[in-house]
Amino acid sequence: MNASAPTTAETLRSALAGLLDGLPPKQAAAAVERLIANYRGTTPTDAPVLRDRSDVAAYAAYRMPATFEAVRAALDGLAEAAPEWVPGSHVDVGGGTGAATWAVDATWDGPRTTSVLDWAEPALALGRELAGRSSSEALRGAEWRRAVIGSGIALPDADLVTVSYVLGELTPQARRAVVAEAARAGRAVVLVEPGTPEGYLRIREAREQLIEAGLKVAAPCPHDGACPIEVGQDWCHFSARVSRSSLHRKIKGGSLPYEDEKFSYVAATRFPVTPVPFRITRRPQIRKGLVLLELCGPQSGEAAGLTRATVTKRHGDLYKAARDADWGQEWPPPTEAP
Repeated sequence: MNASAPTTAETLRSALAGLLDGLPPKQAAAAVERLIANYRGTTPTDAPVLRDRSDVAAYAAYRMPATFEAVRAALDGLAEAAPEWVPGSHVDVGGGTGAATWAVDATWDGPRTTSVLDWAEPALALGRELAGRSSSEALRGAEWRRAVIGSGIALPDADLVTVSYVLGELTPQARRAVVAEAARAGRAVVLVEPGTPEGYLRIREAREQLIEAGLKVAAPCPHDGACPIEVGQDWCHFSARVSRSSLHRKIKGGSLPYEDEKFSYVAATRFPVTPVPFRITRRPQIRKGLVLLELCGPQSGEAAGLTRATVTKRHGDLYKAARDADWGQEWPPPTEAP
């Protein structure tokens, strides 16, 4: 794991502030509104969402910090399942300005070759500028290459392939093609989508596709079985805390120094991993003398499903751990596992 992760996040925020200084607020706000409509929309496209430098700058202010934190949280899930593994090569599909590439740099130390592929040249150009302001050799040495993201995509083989906040921009056919090529090219694949019902469904479909391609689920699921959630009744998603700069608050509005980014993800590998025994799927509910935990994990035999654990004071140290537990973490904590 990379001990310099907080420094990486701070460097990214500083680089964003430097590049976006002087951007007219009205122009940025207008671009942000259009980007919000695309981000929340359900109609896939085969055209880049980011059209020019103004769009890219607004995107970086509006989305890059949140994307960075969501992808970093997903990568943490993979790193926990494979603590000895470190990717020596990384391909970021539809990487835009490189949020996922920064997240990889925040997760693992060591030399690494990186390729960022995107169909929007302005996004690649700004991503290259941002990376150039980092002290990381992996970021500064990354290749930023224009590529059509969709059917017919060809990826170089890599230890790690990331596809974050991209699948929703694609048609179903293009989406399947991208996931299939990621599964072929990567020893590990991490897919991240917005934590909406639609984003979850895209991750659920991709998860099934990765399993069919021979990969094993590393996170967040504790199993390779069918997702136990009933479609239309609930959806699997998690939350990452995002620190907001003054510029970020100006672009998006509001005064809080943070926001919570909801996301859905799956990490799968072609090498052995140790998934968590159970995953906390909702914020723990703390009551007087007890904590209620919503969990996903094996129920019996090969079946997997959703369960609720009630942890009370009589559980001693486990109760203290439950009070400190957070949404998305494993359960029981490693020190309490049998």
